[in-house]
Amino acid sequence: MGILDILGFGSKSENFKELIAKGAVIIDVRTTGEFQSGHIKGSKNMPLDQISSKVSEIKKWNKPIIVCCKSGMRSSQASSILKSNGIEVVNGGGWESLGSKL
Repeated sequence: MGILDILGFGSKSENFKELIAKGAVIIDVRTTGEFQSGHIKGSKNMPLDQISSKVSEIKKWNKPIIVCCKSGMRSSQASSILKSNGIEVVNGGGWESLGSKL
């Protein structure tokens, strides 16, 4: 595992379509304003600064999580927070790029 894998930018062996088929929830961690200007259909908006306070709610969903943002930096941070709380999560990177993979 390289530094890029740790940061969530390594090889994307995860099949996003497969995760969605398993019921994965996409969480967009951009600000509400950014989310309103465009997002992946069906994704939930939870700005990065709210992720820690939403952990128990996310755990209750009992589903895999895909996080995204504008470039992948905030989603990497959100992924780390969720993983440290025992949530199955994949960093989807930038929302536009992720949308093209779905």
